[in-house]
Order: sequence, then C-alpha cells, then structure tokens
Amino acid sequence: MHMILDALWRAVTDCLRGRVMAWSLFPLLLVAGMAALVGVFWWDAAAASVQAWLEAASWLQWLWGWMGQGTASASAVAAAVLLVLVISPVMVMVALAIVAVVMTPQMVALVAERRFPQLQRKQGAGWVGSALWALGSTAMALLALVLSMPLWLVPPLVLVLPPLIWGWLTYRVMAFDALAEHASPAERQTVLATHRYRLLLMGVVCGYLGAAPSLVWASGVVFAAAFWVLIPVAVWIYALVLAFSSLWFAHYGLAALHSLREHAALDAGQAAPPAGTRP
Repeated sequence: MHMILDALWRAVTDCLRGRVMAWSLFPLLLVAGMAALVGVFWWDAAAASVQAWLEAASWLQWLWGWMGQGTASASAVAAAVLLVLVISPVMVMVALAIVAVVMTPQMVALVAERRFPQLQRKQGAGWVGSALWALGSTAMALLALVLSMPLWLVPPLVLVLPPLIWGWLTYRVMAFDALAEHASPAERQTVLATHRYRLLLMGVVCGYLGAAPSLVWASGVVFAAAFWVLIPVAVWIYALVLAFSSLWFAHYGLAALHSLREHAALDAGQAAPPAGTRP
C-alpha cells in the first residue's frame, strides 16, 4: 500500500506541471471531437429511439404516473441519461487506447527523467507491441461492456460494472505501457504478476474517477438544455483523469521495476564467490 500511496501523491503533483497540462489537451480534443460527432450525427435519432422504447414499457408509465411526472418529459430525461451512461464508457475506452499509444509514453518519459534517470531502458516492447496490446485489451473491454448491458437494468450494477470494466482496461493498458520501454519481457511479466492485484486496484480507482464526468453529463433537464456547455467540462475531467492515470502507473511501475532490479543485483552479489577464491 505504501508504494500505491507514494505513486499517488507523486502523480497528483506532476499533474500540475505545465508539460502535463499541455499534453492533457490531446485527450480533451480527442473526446470532444468524438462527442461532437455523436451529437451531430447520431444523438437525436438515438434519443428518439430510446425514448420510444421507454414509453412503450407499461411499468415505466405506471412509475412516471406514481412519481407525478409526465410520460413524455420523464422518458426524454431517462433516455438522455441512459445514452450518456452507454456512450461515455465507449468513448473513454477508445480514447484510452489512443492515449496509451501517444500520451502515456510522454508521461513515462517525464517520470523516468525526473525520478529514475539511471534506470536502464531494455526496450521490452516497441510502439507496435504497445498498440496491439492496447487494441486487444480495448476489444475485450468493449465485448465485456456489451455483454454486461442487460445487467445494467439492475439498479446497483449500472454504477458498478462500467467503472470496473474501464478499471480493468486501465490496468491492462497503463501497466503495460509504463514498463514497455524500460523492462525486458521477463521483467515486465514478473512485475505484472507480482503486483497484479495492486495494479488492478489502481485501475479500478481510475475507473471510478473516469465515471465522474458521466454525472456531469447526466444532470437531468440541465443536461438536455446545456449539452454543449457541459461537454467541455466533462471532457476536461476525462483528460485530467487520463493524464493522472498515466502518471500514477508510471510512478508505480518504474518504482517496482527499480526495486526488482535492486533485489536481483543483491541476490547476484550474494551468490558470487568472494574475490580471489576458486569455485
């Protein structure tokens, strides 16, 4: 737990640096572009379809009446909220995969330069390997997201499953890329196996942090009235979460790799015969 907290406060501090703030504009523009395309080409038709589906459900009509809400207005708000809950994780997953290839190496380089300048770079995975790993992990996460959608109708699970899936994806992608340049394949496997559950915990925390913008987007009537105003706010939060996640995993992963090499060197020194002796 000490390593997690140490990496946490270092990542928070690094997020305030000008270099990190500048790089955070990349996912900001990326997610903003995807949100704009969704809003222009797909939102109205999707919202109308979901609203019609909700209005056709007799039990929902009874619920709206019991709550004293008009069927049309309540269904419109519910349709907007459901679409946001579905669209947001998908856009974040796609952005995460792209950011892992573009921005995460920059965050890892920043951490390495400032904290581990002497750490040897063994080039265990190149750009292509990182890209394939990110794309494969994203595909599995999207499949899990689609398969889990029927469970979202159970009220608590809609608040649990998407952040957990995104947390798993964050753990898979960020942990791999934090070690890609500095660790050998064997070292990377050792670190990921040894620290699997702590890295997964970090990913889940980042997953719940990434769910926070959905609360900004899904703000009922205000969301419908100020959609284009709330998007930049939510996207900026996404950008900061992505930058923070990259830095948190970089600090933790490189510290774990440094510790692994120190223990390996110590074990090798103890195993070596004293100078001047014959085996």
